[in-house]
Amino acid sequence: MRAAVLGANDGIVSTASLIVGVAAAGSSKSAVLIAGGAGLVAGALSMAAGEYVSVSSQADTEKADLARETAELEASPEAERAELAGIYVDRGLTPELAAEVAEQLMRHDALGAHARDELGISEVTTARPVQAAFTSAVTFATGAAAPLAVVALAPTGVAVWAVSAASLAFLAILGALGAEAGGAGVLKPTLRVVFWGAAALAVTAGIGRMFGIAA
Repeated sequence: MRAAVLGANDGIVSTASLIVGVAAAGSSKSAVLIAGGAGLVAGALSMAAGEYVSVSSQADTEKADLARETAELEASPEAERAELAGIYVDRGLTPELAAEVAEQLMRHDALGAHARDELGISEVTTARPVQAAFTSAVTFATGAAAPLAVVALAPTGVAVWAVSAASLAFLAILGALGAEAGGAGVLKPTLRVVFWGAAALAVTAGIGRMFGIAA
């Protein structure tokens, strides 16, 4: 949920800022729509590629860690059992109970126990590059579609204000959802995301206005 909200936030801020900047320069509605559509596609693909590369690197690291752990388990199982027991002692178990837990877990699934408790790798947290890339692309495109829809429906003369107001409203909603998903208070995170969204829109509108006047 949090990742989806963040992706949608990025889509709103980047696409709305692009639209506002182009519209403030006095461009036609068709030019603004083309710029916004290009921003949506480019941003979604960029997010997907970035997530795929990043998470693939994480997956490669996890595979290397698991291969090394497999070799260590084959070479010195007793040392690995003692290492696992030490982890449980550090978490609060008595040495006797920790040794028994380590013994039973290693008898059931030695690599799984070390992956989870020593390396922090589990089925839930394992890296999935394709899933991460797809999720990032979809959530970014969903967020970017909102300001694009507003500029398509709004009269040309009020496009900048309509997109800005709608985008800040969308950001406020997503900021509240993200805070709620993370278990934090709603007001401060919502104000924070709205402030930075407004700052991005103001800067790009100013730049667009400056270039529009210069032209």
